[in-house]
Amino acid sequence: MTDVLGTLPAQEAALLREARPGWELAADPMLATLSDRRDFSGDWIFERKLDGIRVLAVRNGNAITLLSRTGRRLNATYPEIVDALAAQQCTDFTIDGEVVAFSHGRTDFARLQQRMGLSRPRDIQASGVAVTYYVFDLLRLEGADTRSLPLRTRKSLLRRALTWRAPLRVTTHRNQGGAELLADACDRGWEGLIAKRANSRYRMGRSTDWLKLKCSLGQEFVIGGFTEPAGSRVGFGALLLGYYEGDRLRYAGKVGTGFDRRTLLDLRARLDELSTFEPPFADRIREARPHWVQPALVGQIAFTEWTRDGMLRHPRFLGLRDDKTAGDVVREGLSAFTAG
Repeated sequence: MTDVLGTLPAQEAALLREARPGWELAADPMLATLSDRRDFSGDWIFERKLDGIRVLAVRNGNAITLLSRTGRRLNATYPEIVDALAAQQCTDFTIDGEVVAFSHGRTDFARLQQRMGLSRPRDIQASGVAVTYYVFDLLRLEGADTRSLPLRTRKSLLRRALTWRAPLRVTTHRNQGGAELLADACDRGWEGLIAKRANSRYRMGRSTDWLKLKCSLGQEFVIGGFTEPAGSRVGFGALLLGYYEGDRLRYAGKVGTGFDRRTLLDLRARLDELSTFEPPFADRIREARPHWVQPALVGQIAFTEWTRDGMLRHPRFLGLRDDKTAGDVVREGLSAFTAG
């Protein structure tokens, strides 16, 4: 056991267990629940909600693995992060965090997408997109499973266990927050906040111990079809979007903005490969001559609100997500939680 773990009080040290292999701990990460709660007691902490992709990192001796939320290996896509983890003195850990790219001082998912999927060193260098790995949790350290420790304790161990220099950053937090802190985050152009119970353990799957407080609406949607382009437009006119309700893909509307020429052409090529004659949606789609595709691609969409008939108002395409599977995409609803 390391000197870092040796500093734990006896009652917390008793919560440690022998860790399973790191990749097993990273197989089902803890997820936040969307909430409209704004009043919080003192047993919550608040982190900036980053506009990137979830990445878990595992180091076992000299072996390092970066994993997406769906378990896809990302070492070739983010080699600078692999190198930074390989340079650590600590050789046994599993950590959880978010990979982001910055544009004008803000995390920018559209810019990050220029790196997502690249794996050849020359392509990565040519993209010109630098990434940062913000780490916010510790699941395993030097053979010990730390998930049963309180969140504050895990964060303290995390800060001391690793050396923090670019492209690695430890995610900072505030000990107090609520409506005013969220308003300040929105004024700064942030995506929102993540509120977390300070004494909570790390539990696999979605939990109300972590809450997403968003500045504006936005989520992932499944692409189930597209329309033909008109005028001088290339590629396609709009994407037809949906979300799963049980095993049915429900229609949520179409998005025709947020694309540059390259994205229109590249995405059309991917859509053509998924072409199918049968509409994947459970609802009737009132579009002239739509093209249907197998519901395999997931897009990140920003929008202003849901209409009364369940359609997206003013949607805008931000990019494809390759860290989430289509079957996991559901309509996110706001849930109010009582103060506690």
